[in-house]
Amino acid sequence: MSLVKKFMTVGGATLGSRLFGFARETAMAAALGTGPMADVFYAAFRFPNLFRRLFAEGAFNAAFVPLFSKEIEEHGLDGAKRFSEEVFGVLFTVLLLITIVMELSMPLLVRFIIAPGFADDGDKFSLTVRLAAVMFPYLMCMSLTAMLSGMLNSLHHFFAAAVAPIFLNLVMIAALFYGLYTGAAPIDTAWYLSWSVLLAGLLQLLVVYLGVRHAGIRLGFRWPKITQNVKRLLILAIPAAITGGVTQINLVIGQAIASSKDGAIAALQYADRIYQLPLGVVGVAVGVVLLPELARALKSGHALEASNIQNRSIEFVLFLTLPAAVGLWVLSDDIIRVLYERGAFSAHNTSIVAAILAWYGIGLPFFVMIKALQPGFYAREDTKSPMRFTGISVVVNSALSIALFPILEERGIAIAEAVAGIINTVLLFSLLLKRGHLQPDWPLVFRALRLLGSALAMGAVLIALSGYFAPYLQPGAAFLHKTVALFVQIGLAMVVYFGLAFATGGADLGMFRRNLKRKAKTNG
Repeated sequence: MSLVKKFMTVGGATLGSRLFGFARETAMAAALGTGPMADVFYAAFRFPNLFRRLFAEGAFNAAFVPLFSKEIEEHGLDGAKRFSEEVFGVLFTVLLLITIVMELSMPLLVRFIIAPGFADDGDKFSLTVRLAAVMFPYLMCMSLTAMLSGMLNSLHHFFAAAVAPIFLNLVMIAALFYGLYTGAAPIDTAWYLSWSVLLAGLLQLLVVYLGVRHAGIRLGFRWPKITQNVKRLLILAIPAAITGGVTQINLVIGQAIASSKDGAIAALQYADRIYQLPLGVVGVAVGVVLLPELARALKSGHALEASNIQNRSIEFVLFLTLPAAVGLWVLSDDIIRVLYERGAFSAHNTSIVAAILAWYGIGLPFFVMIKALQPGFYAREDTKSPMRFTGISVVVNSALSIALFPILEERGIAIAEAVAGIINTVLLFSLLLKRGHLQPDWPLVFRALRLLGSALAMGAVLIALSGYFAPYLQPGAAFLHKTVALFVQIGLAMVVYFGLAFATGGADLGMFRRNLKRKAKTNG
């Protein structure tokens, strides 16, 4: 199976999850807007959701997959099963202890980490603590889910792990519709959502467990013991967990700073949901598929194959994220108006969230590129270098957020996150280049420049035609008119971008497919 097909398998399932996520956020906007209950729920959800993205979207895989793949090569499925049981026993025990400690410490976590700005409002603070306590066990479910997903990815069974996140959105949508159908008060809707998160975590764990059994491995529970393999995993996993969550760490910092302004947390969340679509579809797919492919090539001594895989993956990232970034910048107001502006979500809310989204769009190619570059370190069992760069980007993000929020409010948070992503990408790229682990070839450079030019030309066309579509996208326009106008613009953008990309040689599907096929090479 070619890398393109693997990207599409994971990306397609992730796209389904993100589309359900849009439906969830649309229902959330209609039910809660950017009011205090939306702030409270998103603040409470941010902490367990942070761990979901830390573990489920690559960090645990970064440490687990190379070691699991090595066990398969050296000791077959029996050795891999034994290793997995050792890890499962330790992971389960550690997660149980963490969950107990965090539950007992929840008031302190909310006061000093999750939402310091709520400390002066007794009702918001108390409710945030209680909702976060209900949702925190989701961490345990998702960490175990991540381990089982890593096993599936290493065995080249990508679908079950990729489709599992859909259940979070389905269960939360059901809770929202129940609240809207019964006319529940916002506080009751927040409670429904909190319990739905916990239920969804259990369902996701069940899905990947059944997937592992279907792949031929039946896990048993071993008493926790720190073996040499487990010790090696922990040495790799701790920096990988910190590194893998750079974007999420920055979001938590932004939320803590934004909590001093009413509605700011919800506004950031609504914009985050939009740019998470391309970030998830492309970034998660590349990160999940690329790591086991690089690890396999390097373990087999095929250095040239590894270099080719990395270059073609970067091309794939640029091919899809450059037009997405330009489109989010130019069409941010129209996108937010069509998706969210109804019910409690006003035209004023649209202008705020759209400004945030535009800046997130600028950072998008760099956020995704991080996921394409980090496997170059992880496949070589180096998790410390990316962790150091993460630390630098977090410091930059914190300093810029603190400096810009009093001036630009929510936009300042988004600008800080984008700049931090750019810096992290440059550092990762530079070190891989210096070590000789990344060797950009001429096709990569040639296509990257032409793809950038095609994306900028697409943006210029959208700006030139914006006056024609403006009357159909006014705040008071009919929903059908707004929707049709937005999709016509997106359609035109696709025609311009893909037409220019293929005409100029920035993209070549035939060569793209051939270059991404797995070919065993004996060069090393």
